[in-house]
Amino acid sequence: MKIVQKALAFVGLLSLCALFIYALQDAPTDENFETKLINDYNVYALQVPENLDFSGESIPLKNPDILERMDRELLVNTYWQSNGLLMFKRAKKYFPIMEPILKKHGVPDDFKYLAVIESGLTNAVSPAGARGVWQIMPATGRENGLEINDNVDERYNLEKATEVACKYLLKSKEELGSWTLAAAAYNAGNSGVSRRLEEQGVTSYYDLLLGEETGRYLFRIVALKEILSHPSKYGFNFRDKDLYNNVPTYKVEVDTAVTDFSKFAENFGINYKILKLHNPWLREPHLNNKSRKLYTIDIPKEGYYQ
Repeated sequence: MKIVQKALAFVGLLSLCALFIYALQDAPTDENFETKLINDYNVYALQVPENLDFSGESIPLKNPDILERMDRELLVNTYWQSNGLLMFKRAKKYFPIMEPILKKHGVPDDFKYLAVIESGLTNAVSPAGARGVWQIMPATGRENGLEINDNVDERYNLEKATEVACKYLLKSKEELGSWTLAAAAYNAGNSGVSRRLEEQGVTSYYDLLLGEETGRYLFRIVALKEILSHPSKYGFNFRDKDLYNNVPTYKVEVDTAVTDFSKFAENFGINYKILKLHNPWLREPHLNNKSRKLYTIDIPKEGYYQ
């Protein structure tokens, strides 16, 4: 009996030693840190990349205040995993629509991440009245040629809204002198940013004392850019088939009133819900069109919906 007890004690001691050795081996080191970040559910401090930029303009990370603010946004957005995965999924669907429009206007590709933090790539509605993926205010939309009323709201048309966002950003860049300040002005307005720069006697976004939202704004954009550009580095694991795809469409021109979009949709083998999914800018179940304006309606190609 004593022999058995001694044997069991010895086995137990060996097990404890093995666990201790495993724990030491499993502790995070520079070599295995990224692997562990990907493969387990523990929470780790993140290493802020030494060189980050927005639209080719460097972020002064040697400044301790700037480093802490950047670290905060990387942490918040890395460990908000459900939201992060949704951003990867939606980006696959919507970035291909936005990217060529940004390029056409000479707006840096980084600004697509501005849309991510503005709306989460959804047709969001803000308390202030901004709407759509680009969160355009009514006055800004109308000034740039969008039709906005109860019947039609083209802020929900992603292509047209991206065009308006480009115009606004180009104007901001011309007035303020940098893409970083143009991004900040998208949140706080050109006059608001100009006034703060003048009041505080500085020329850089990173030297400004700003309110909470605008003060975090640029860092949130860069954090999303970094995470969405390097998914595995920040622990996001997915396959291409897990992402959302844009359903191909063809365009139908309409220059008259439409009294019933449910019946209109039936003519193309779809229902009203599917019609609205692809044309969220149509705000009512009919189109007034008293002026006989030419509208283009997207119809999904056959075979994508049952």
